[in-house]
Amino acid sequence: EMFKSECHFINGTEKVRLVVRNFYNREELVRYDSDVGRHVGLTPFGEKQARYWNSDPAFMEGRRAAVDTYCRHNYEVFTPFSVERR
Repeated sequence: EMFKSECHFINGTEKVRLVVRNFYNREELVRYDSDVGRHVGLTPFGEKQARYWNSDPAFMEGRRAAVDTYCRHNYEVFTPFSVERR
């Protein structure tokens, strides 16, 4: 299993979007998008996993907080590689 987290910064840290994608055998199973606010299953197993994660309030609160704790917190680290590189 593998996951990939992506932070999308629009207008600095004013608008931040977090996308977490979960893969198994190179197939994307589940995706979390902070704009949507919940997990979306992309396969039958992914749908079951998404329902399970979406029903756990503590887990979902951690995902929502990741926009601040992961993306905004690391903005200074990401900036030289993403914004200033043109």
